[in-house]
Amino acid sequence: MKLTVDQRPWWQRHLVVIVLSVLGTGLLLYSRAEWSAMHRWNRAVGDMSIVLVALAMAIGPVSRLWRGSVRFLPYRRELGIYAILLALAHAAIILFGWVTLDLMRLFGFEFHPGLQRYVMVNHGFALANLIGLLALLYGIILAVTSNDYSQRRLGNNVWKFIQQGTYILWWLTVLHTAYFLFLHFLDYHRQTPDPNWAQWPFVALVASVVALQFAASTATWRKSRLKRTGMAKAE
Repeated sequence: MKLTVDQRPWWQRHLVVIVLSVLGTGLLLYSRAEWSAMHRWNRAVGDMSIVLVALAMAIGPVSRLWRGSVRFLPYRRELGIYAILLALAHAAIILFGWVTLDLMRLFGFEFHPGLQRYVMVNHGFALANLIGLLALLYGIILAVTSNDYSQRRLGNNVWKFIQQGTYILWWLTVLHTAYFLFLHFLDYHRQTPDPNWAQWPFVALVASVVALQFAASTATWRKSRLKRTGMAKAE
């Protein structure tokens, strides 16, 4: 039986991912009702962004393990686009709500009244936000080129090379998120809040994507090995 990808119009795929994003963000907001509005929205859109990236990363390996899922491959494009839009919203909330447009604070500096200058007070915050900024910038490149026009203009080889950078985006996002889930509030001079409930779901999400990629790579290697063995026997 010939397996085909989802042939529905592009706008329907966009609608599906929009609905998924809105529902997911709403649930994440509800799960942190006791937080301040800024931090609720900050984490909700940020967490939903990484969920969409994880789904985009998982579709490829799943399609190699279960051929019936090949029809979902086109959704990788829409998942990536809305993941970046949510990441932009996440960045905007941090800039306007957390560091209040003070870019020095974004990179771990605070103004010291006695010294009358900025001093570094949070090295981890600086590194995590730099990683997040790199992920966002690269994600924008991926989102802007995730269309048929860019594929035609760039050529198939160049376009594929750029889009393979999704793996870079994924791991930068994982590192950025891991810092804020596990490390940011461990400074000795600050009160440590209750553990974020998203810590272990995040670990499970990352582990699932890695496991799927490993399983798909192993399955592909075995098929290739069996094919080579069969060709050798035929000779």
